[in-house]
Amino acid sequence: MSFNTAITGLLAASTDLNVTGNNIANASTVGFKQSRTEFSDVYTNSMNGGSHSNVGTGVRVSDVAQQFSQGSISFSQGEMDLAISGSGFFVLSDQGSQAFTRAGQFKVDKDNFIVTNDNARLQGFIANEDGAIPDVLTDIQLTKADLAPASTTLVDMLFNLDADVIAPVKSIYNTSSAIAASQAIQGSANGFAAGTVEINGKTYSIPSASDQSASTIAAALNALDGVSATAKTEAQLTIPAGLVATGELSINGNAIEGVDLTAVAAAIDAINGFTASESGGVISITESAGNNIVITASGGLIADVVGGDGGASVAIDGAAVAPNTEAVVGGQISLALDADIEMSLQTATTAGANLFPVTPVLVEQRLNEFDADDTNTYNYVRSTQIYDSLGTAHEFTQYFVKEPSEVSGPNTWTMYVKVDGKDVGEADPLTPDVATQANYVLKFFDDGSLDATNSDQLLVSNWTPLDEEGRASGSLGPLSIADGARVPVTKPAVSSNFMIDITGSTQFSGSFSVNELDQDGYSRGSLTGYSVAANGDISARYSNDESLVLGRVALANFTNQQGLKLIGDTNWAESSESGQPLFNSPNSGSLGSISAGALEDSNVDLSAELVALIIAQRNFQANSRTIETNSELQQTIINLR
Repeated sequence: MSFNTAITGLLAASTDLNVTGNNIANASTVGFKQSRTEFSDVYTNSMNGGSHSNVGTGVRVSDVAQQFSQGSISFSQGEMDLAISGSGFFVLSDQGSQAFTRAGQFKVDKDNFIVTNDNARLQGFIANEDGAIPDVLTDIQLTKADLAPASTTLVDMLFNLDADVIAPVKSIYNTSSAIAASQAIQGSANGFAAGTVEINGKTYSIPSASDQSASTIAAALNALDGVSATAKTEAQLTIPAGLVATGELSINGNAIEGVDLTAVAAAIDAINGFTASESGGVISITESAGNNIVITASGGLIADVVGGDGGASVAIDGAAVAPNTEAVVGGQISLALDADIEMSLQTATTAGANLFPVTPVLVEQRLNEFDADDTNTYNYVRSTQIYDSLGTAHEFTQYFVKEPSEVSGPNTWTMYVKVDGKDVGEADPLTPDVATQANYVLKFFDDGSLDATNSDQLLVSNWTPLDEEGRASGSLGPLSIADGARVPVTKPAVSSNFMIDITGSTQFSGSFSVNELDQDGYSRGSLTGYSVAANGDISARYSNDESLVLGRVALANFTNQQGLKLIGDTNWAESSESGQPLFNSPNSGSLGSISAGALEDSNVDLSAELVALIIAQRNFQANSRTIETNSELQQTIINLR
């Protein structure tokens, strides 16, 4: 009986040696989990025997149990080397079946799948077009495509404006829209009467003799400091149906002829300084310098002439007596005044029509003399790069101006913005192609916090991106408020509009500081590599310093890890004893986190295993001694005969 008992001991010790040897052999295997030999004694009981008479019949190996304790984390140079800190297993797809491992030695294959050295694919959750990551388990396939550029839709700013700063000096001046000077068509003797212009309290007389042109008057105005004047002359000529015989029509002494109105318009357009076009039987004529347009009829020609001011028409008849054979059309003058120029119009000093027959509307405004080129007109300035839809960078600059409390109320600032040094404010309806100065009122409470309700909505809605030559670049253009621009601005962008978020900004006593200045646009980027976050998010890195989340590594856990079935290659498979896998993201529930650029070492304690090896060897030798002793006893019994 003792012989059989010793045999069981030898078998158990042999198994223990095998397990210990396997542990030692895999001491450097990434993700390996050591095993432990567990023994149980064996008894043979009789039906009637008492417990005091039971004699053990040996030992058996009850289990070879995996030890899923955490292995040490060692950092590596592999971009796709991953280690799990805590519970969980990587999920692999291997020819239609699932396997589970702690060995994170992954790489990207030719089809952009993340795989093991045996080409089993790592599984996880893939991000959709909106960047959301649904819980749909699949093989992880990465992209190697470039990152398309994105237009800026949001500039995020967090700043403090110094409450003690002094507001820049203000001034009051008058402004008006362009002023046109024109004269109704009278006949060959028409002209402009003298008028006066008062500039900074000094009156200037602008004389005008009979037949003096708008061009001459504009030249006199241009001689005044702070005044810019331009002139042009416009007329509309209507000729009844019929041919225009040679010599019947002349413009400023130039004989005009043509078989039809289109030909007549072409002949006028050929005169130096003139442009002309025909539409709907009417010839529109423009003299670009502001000289008088003298239209003369002769022979049987009859025509109607209307001046550029759109007044009543005058008929000229080539068969009539002068002056009804001729019409003189006077020009129009437009004035632009510098900011510090005040203009008032006086009554004409001579009889006849005034130089400016309609008194312009002068509006008194209190303006701060903001000038981006004059640092004395603003308190602070900051710039950052933004991007158009083609990925071209542009300079976005914000200027902060403290407003005087007696005018705008306490704790009031104005923020002016420019892109590439150009205005981007909503256009005036009268000049829809010209951007205005973009400025926004910022209000703060008496505790220094931002009063968002009474501050302006910070939307830039009139930025047309330009190339280096100053031409439209071909990227997305602006969408005006009148055409439906709203906040927040949609992303991806459908226009060049972007909003400015200054939530959390303050006005405290102390220095001006910008704690955050960021925006969400970027240029085209080339793929430079991948990274994996602690929560398993896999991101592509690009040359433009942007990153894009492509998906997330999945981890699996089991109710009974000891029930997992070893299938080789440091992989386990699900079994009836382990229960079904529970999939989730790293760092959620009981699952551990991911360490990128690292590997989990084998959890084998080599020193302990060497001690276990000695013990297993001793057990084997001891059981061998039992067999040897049993053999000697048997020999003694044989020798008794």
